[in-house]
Amino acid sequence: MAKIIPYNSKLKQLARKLRKEMTSGEVLLWNELKEDKLWGFDFDRQRCIDNYIVDFYCKELMLVIEIDGMSHNNEIAFLKDDMRQNKLESFGIQFLRFSEAEMKTDMANMIRAIEGKIVEIIKYNPSIKLPNSLDVSLLA
Repeated sequence: MAKIIPYNSKLKQLARKLRKEMTSGEVLLWNELKEDKLWGFDFDRQRCIDNYIVDFYCKELMLVIEIDGMSHNNEIAFLKDDMRQNKLESFGIQFLRFSEAEMKTDMANMIRAIEGKIVEIIKYNPSIKLPNSLDVSLLA
């Protein structure tokens, strides 16, 4: 059963705006995640969690996927990202981070990395309800 995570409703409008203004890397990944395409797991984009908005979130897996663009390439942004990630991890959420460039140039390996993380999460959390569409032989 998924854990209840704090939610700041004041961020809802900004999340809607961010959904309309996704980066090209986010759009590429969204095309791979939407409509439960990745093994039947439901991912949300620009999801409000606590006082933050994350790029992609799967509630069943408690997994966040972040796509970091050029704005993350400085020390202040790195420290803010680290604090934000630590706070969200305190709720039991796991993270995957990719660069915008990786999404644009190596999508196949990014998907493999996400699949690997999903397998890891499932193996260590047998209580996760697997989607009916998931071929359990993929987890072997």
